[in-house]
Amino acid sequence: MRSMLRFAVPVILGNLLQQCYNIADTLIVGKYLGGNALAAVGSSFALMTFLTSVLIGLCMGSGAVCSILYGRKDEEGLRESAGASFALIAALTLFLNGIAFACLDAVGIFLMAPDEVWGLMRSYLSIVFWGITASFLYNYFAALLRAVGNSMAPLAFLALSAVCNIALDLWFVLGLDFGVAGAAGATVIAQYASGIGLLFYAMLRYPQIFSIQSLRVLRISRMKEIAGFSILTCLQQSVMNLGILMVQGLVNSFGPVVMAAFAAAVKIDAFAYMPAQDFGNAFSTFIAQNYGAGEEARIRRGLKGSVILALAFGIAVSVLVCVFARPLMLLFVDAKETRIIQEGVQYLRIEGAFYCGIGFLFLLYGLYRAIAMPGMSVVLTVISLGVRVALAYALSALPSMGVIGIWWSVPIGWLLADLVGVGYFLLKKPLRHRRLAAADLQNETEKKEHRKKNGI
Repeated sequence: MRSMLRFAVPVILGNLLQQCYNIADTLIVGKYLGGNALAAVGSSFALMTFLTSVLIGLCMGSGAVCSILYGRKDEEGLRESAGASFALIAALTLFLNGIAFACLDAVGIFLMAPDEVWGLMRSYLSIVFWGITASFLYNYFAALLRAVGNSMAPLAFLALSAVCNIALDLWFVLGLDFGVAGAAGATVIAQYASGIGLLFYAMLRYPQIFSIQSLRVLRISRMKEIAGFSILTCLQQSVMNLGILMVQGLVNSFGPVVMAAFAAAVKIDAFAYMPAQDFGNAFSTFIAQNYGAGEEARIRRGLKGSVILALAFGIAVSVLVCVFARPLMLLFVDAKETRIIQEGVQYLRIEGAFYCGIGFLFLLYGLYRAIAMPGMSVVLTVISLGVRVALAYALSALPSMGVIGIWWSVPIGWLLADLVGVGYFLLKKPLRHRRLAAADLQNETEKKEHRKKNGI
């Protein structure tokens, strides 16, 4: 647990700083530009989370492959996987960026944005879309560095970037009066600072990663391996955030007050359970390295300790968010906006009581990804988000529930996915089956070598 926590803490701090990008926008916009601007930036955040989740999923998948190869001490395989994954994900990033700009005007229709909000939202998105490539650079190199055990460098570059983002936010929005466009510009500049900085650091520090500039490491077999693994991880991330985006559209149909409340409350929510998500990712790297090295005993010890830690963290954060829901909303919303604050507090006290559920779910995602079963992570995501979306639309249509039905759909989806993930692990015992398969493969390899040596 000590080694896992030493690795996890910088990852947690780094991604909390990454959350500061949009939180800084939301806080400054909500306080100084009003409720409509807050609703516009908050809804844009849901869309950007979906778009970048595609890239993050691909990067996480390639990072898991590299972690397994690093555990096996396969230097050549690591170089080839780094080169193949960079070429593959870079091409998809450019394609995604083009699609985002081409479909910009369709976004307002899909998200059911009210007319008084759409103009501001379009202005924000037309600038922040330029940061998609920067998001790829940071997340790709952060995933590779974490795969080889370095979680400090991504933290350092994000810290610099977060400070830059907040300073530029204040200057562009308050000093130069650029409005929501200024908040978007500050975010994009800060993203490129961390992405390009980490690129140069990684290529200078690690020869395995530096090899991505050489076409000699591009192997079709490696690309197929990366694609097969990363696409499933990408699908898991994008399905998760597509569900959130669909819920965002439903929330928008309730008007600017609920939109603004949701925009602020979701930032608090994400900040509250982000450490659990990042611990799940660090846990996944730990499991993948030990899985590659065949250390099943360490996997089981790490699994037990991680479950206890996730439970303790979930309970502590649930208590804090439920008790301090109103003061937390006041960080983003002026005290005069009583209706917005009331809606946000209600959301936080319903969802915030169940952070243990999402904590366990992140561990399950990381576990199945690390033991080369990313398809199971997709299944759990579909269950969690499918239930959430279906219940959100069904319950919110009931006059007695309304928007509260959307809030209750979230923890119900988490808990059902947890039950399926844990039940599958206990019934199927995937670690045991894969150990037996590995032993059979080793025996077959030894038999082939024996026959070859004796001319059989």
